[in-house]
Amino acid sequence: MTEETSSPYAYFLGGTLVLEHLNSEATPPAPFQWLNAKWRCPAVYYRAVRPWLDAQCIRNAVPRWQTLTLTLHDDRDLHPYQTEALDAWLTADRWGSIVLPTGAGKTLVACHAIARCGVSALVVVPTIDLLHQWYARLENSFAPAPGLPTVGVWYGQEKRLEAITVTTYPSAWANAETLGAQFKLVIFDEIHHLPTPAWHEIALMTAAPYRLGLTATYPEARGGEGERGRGGAEERRSGGVEGTQHSVLSTQSSALSTQSSALSTQSSVPSPQHSTLSFDPVSLLDELVGPVVYRKHIDELTGEQLAEYRTERIRVDLTAEERAAYDAAYATYTGYVREAHLRESHGPNWWDEFTRRSAYEVKARRAKVAELKLKDIVHQAQGKLDALDRLLREHADLPMLIFTAHNRFAYTIARRHLIPAITHQTKAAERKAILDDFRAGKYRAIVTSKVLNEGVDVPEAKVAVLLGGDSTAREYVQRLGRVLRKRGATQAILYEVIARKTVDERIAQQRRANVKRQNAAFTYTTNSE
Repeated sequence: MTEETSSPYAYFLGGTLVLEHLNSEATPPAPFQWLNAKWRCPAVYYRAVRPWLDAQCIRNAVPRWQTLTLTLHDDRDLHPYQTEALDAWLTADRWGSIVLPTGAGKTLVACHAIARCGVSALVVVPTIDLLHQWYARLENSFAPAPGLPTVGVWYGQEKRLEAITVTTYPSAWANAETLGAQFKLVIFDEIHHLPTPAWHEIALMTAAPYRLGLTATYPEARGGEGERGRGGAEERRSGGVEGTQHSVLSTQSSALSTQSSALSTQSSVPSPQHSTLSFDPVSLLDELVGPVVYRKHIDELTGEQLAEYRTERIRVDLTAEERAAYDAAYATYTGYVREAHLRESHGPNWWDEFTRRSAYEVKARRAKVAELKLKDIVHQAQGKLDALDRLLREHADLPMLIFTAHNRFAYTIARRHLIPAITHQTKAAERKAILDDFRAGKYRAIVTSKVLNEGVDVPEAKVAVLLGGDSTAREYVQRLGRVLRKRGATQAILYEVIARKTVDERIAQQRRANVKRQNAAFTYTTNSE
């Protein structure tokens, strides 16, 4: 039987949709492109082209997923806002993201979404810790019974594919060709990780017509990080995207360019450097997962679902020795930036250019060393240690999380107060033991850098102390969320300890502006030390 007389059909191959037995004179919809003697398009467009396949009576061999009969074994009733979030996602044709604060029950909403859809589901998470947490939660929620699947995991050395499977972003990206047509529903937990040159290809190469994004900190538009770097605070895309549907066909030309290299071989995963998709994070997620369909900010849920909280800013002075060293380093750093006219010549990208020059230009290198030194002075200021001493005495009866800008200061505090530190160097078993003991009350405080910002099930704490960090709203909201799990009427407290008359103040101002820009307003009580 010749190609011309054979019945056309569509199938999934290497992250793409391929039309077989359809010649070059055919006129399939816009996403398809004639490449390597076949009509092809990225798999993400399956949702958009499926009606055309049905209308043209083209056999659809793309889906490899299953229809499931699931019973959700969870006696907890959804809060009204959780019901609203689930309904909004279902109304949006099961396509889009839900933004809820840490501790507001996003995982429970996702379990209900899986139960309502009743189809094969893949959950993609950023860390191994989260993978194990999701696995346990899904096993408990959808307990195996005769004829029902168990929950699978796909990462590292353990690759067990089931109708409901949990994987990590790296594993999903590396195995997109294998996983891309196995699941009708894909849930991206901590979806703010997805818009990167590599991870976004997971969504691009997946055929799933149902997609759910979950996060407490939806991505912000590309921008800088002030004194940390890039000439201004990150800004959220204005106007919001709630309640809108973004046509997946509207930017098809860029996605096709991304796939052209892979299509020519019909097999390989496209390399990030070939991608021409828009890397504005919000626009990218609109296209690949859908817009935000529901959002609640921290302040909207405090009091009922989340603990009441207050934030307090404590300003401290540098010692005379620290001040002299800081001023000298700052003069060297800012002197070079002014002399080289970097802000005028490179606009918001001036810090990137500064960093690039530091690799080969002596003056730039000297300025870069000075920049790192002044930050190190601020991050490890003696005044911050003294302020922490007072806070530990004041809140001796409350569990406390202490956040630093880097590991060295975390270890300094751990030795000074004989409390455990959790960093990226802490092994999984040790981390679990520390968190278990913290939950049991054996430890009154834990100090960490950025490891506990997200992706770890942190036991309840009522006091958070920020001794250093960046200017993004995301980090602030993540850290605040760690003390907002409601238990009784205890008020949560977040302290920001800031070195006076340093870059610390500007970073804190930008952080506050970024949070306000996200409509997560909060009030500061200033307490100068």
